[in-house]
Amino acid sequence: MEENTGISEENSALYEHYRFVVDKGQSLLRIDKFLFSKIENISRHKIQLATRAGCIMVNDEAVKQNYRVKPRDIITVLLTFPPRDTTLLPENIPLNIVYEDDDIILVNKPAGMVVHPAYGNFMGTLVNALLYHFLQNGEKKAHPYLAHRIDKDTSGILLVAKNELAQSILAKQFFNHTVERKYVALVWGDFSEDEGTLTANVGRSFKDRRIITVFPDGDFGRHAVTHYEVIERFGYVTLIECQLETGRTHQIRAHMKYLGHPLFNDATYGGNEIIKGTTFSKYKQFIHNCFTIIPRQALHARSLGFIHPATGKFMLFDSVLPPDMQEVIEKWRRYVKGSSV
Repeated sequence: MEENTGISEENSALYEHYRFVVDKGQSLLRIDKFLFSKIENISRHKIQLATRAGCIMVNDEAVKQNYRVKPRDIITVLLTFPPRDTTLLPENIPLNIVYEDDDIILVNKPAGMVVHPAYGNFMGTLVNALLYHFLQNGEKKAHPYLAHRIDKDTSGILLVAKNELAQSILAKQFFNHTVERKYVALVWGDFSEDEGTLTANVGRSFKDRRIITVFPDGDFGRHAVTHYEVIERFGYVTLIECQLETGRTHQIRAHMKYLGHPLFNDATYGGNEIIKGTTFSKYKQFIHNCFTIIPRQALHARSLGFIHPATGKFMLFDSVLPPDMQEVIEKWRRYVKGSSV
């Protein structure tokens, strides 16, 4: 008796929801674990059911859940209903535009703004605002094509292409790690050295997919490199600059947590607790006041350098720290001067 794979005889009844090309450096890993680390808001049980139904394909062939992915495998997840097609609507949302021409636009994104519409955030995003901006300028053919993203509660420079060709050229630069990206972060604790580099794989936690975990042995996750340098020391916290060699999800936040220096007021990675300092009520009140001023992780994408997709010239853009970070940093300066730190 032949095994029933569950694949519909009518291929048109299946729709491709996800497609992954496995990195050439990927070690052998069960496909259910691989997909669990790649697809948001999915359980292992759902992955197993999809596998049993023959809806997970590797190189155009259905595989079992114990299949181990190999470098350059092409993995597709097929389901019997089409992916949700969300209509992108223009919205009149103010933008802080740093630079714009026919091919690209750079925006200084405020903390709290989602970059792209997704489940739970269909409106009020940067993409919605850019669509409105293009229409107001009479650029009906322009469209926001993302080359990279930054977290909702991270502020700073974001580069967006205005056509598919520009997006492809920029995306290749990000893929090849030739884009210069520098962030400023306020982190807990003091560093023993003035600069350093952390090279450690990062990937979604098997226990909580909202969190990115460091896998120092390289058995899971993706290759990630963060260079960091101390800008100013405050004893209990330190202002640092981080330069990304790779740009993984939550890379700086996860790497700093791993080093024992979570970002100040980063609730996801434990930075919203008093990690360093005294037990005096005056100090606790000071920290609480700082958290109130900056109710998010203290991280700002300060600069971005890249080759222009049309002119071929190198361009570098900087942005000043947002008011909430500036105010908290100044409070720490005053606090340190008035204490014995």
